[in-house]
Amino acid sequence: MKTLDAPFSRILLTFGLLLGISATLRAECPIPKHVVTTPAVQTADWAQSWWMPRHEQKIKEVKDCGGDIDLVFLGDSITHGWEKGGKEIWNQYYANRKALDLGFGGDRIEQVLWRIDHGAFDGMKPKLTVLLIGVNNINQKSSTPEQKVDGIRAILKRLETKQPEMKILLLAVFPWGPTADCKKREGVNAINQYLPKLADNRRVFYLDIGNVFLEEDGTLPKSVMPDLLHPNAKGYTLWAEAIEPTVQKLLGEQK
Repeated sequence: MKTLDAPFSRILLTFGLLLGISATLRAECPIPKHVVTTPAVQTADWAQSWWMPRHEQKIKEVKDCGGDIDLVFLGDSITHGWEKGGKEIWNQYYANRKALDLGFGGDRIEQVLWRIDHGAFDGMKPKLTVLLIGVNNINQKSSTPEQKVDGIRAILKRLETKQPEMKILLLAVFPWGPTADCKKREGVNAINQYLPKLADNRRVFYLDIGNVFLEEDGTLPKSVMPDLLHPNAKGYTLWAEAIEPTVQKLLGEQK
């Protein structure tokens, strides 16, 4: 067997070290400051009567149960819908798993950051959080897709700081709009293309279940999402079924 000469071996070793350093720098690079990475309360007029009371109520729920929460769903109206159109499916899959729904209708990435900074994860030590966020940022003209992903990375960093032992299942943004080539779907894809890079498969795990909602040609049927954005009971069933094996694994339920 032919061996490498010493100079060439040193070159390979140096190259390997540089790759390792580069990967470390990418993992630890600071999160840029811009609109999506700046925590903000919900300012929409239609949300003022319930948004802050819901935040306070969720904090109270955690206190009332003594922080006995194993599973959290974190996101916007699609996640909020587990308490509405997805209620029966929630009861079937999550009611006996010490689960908490932290979905807030209309939330962008900035609102999730604000909620984390203001007590959303205090007083509990969940085993797993399922994170779905970003669709309400798609039409945000003040930010690029890369900046939107910066915001999601900021959420992951906040959660790591708050709950260093907790695992996170980061979901791809669900399909939006009627067809595979529509403008809304392009906006979804522009975010999703970056999300796999945020997973380290140790603490953060990435899963794209978008196809379970779609027809073979990529169309999104109203029988699953009547407004082509929010799931109905059938859509929530598809969601729960699609993530169940991963949820079981990350919760340590699989033997």
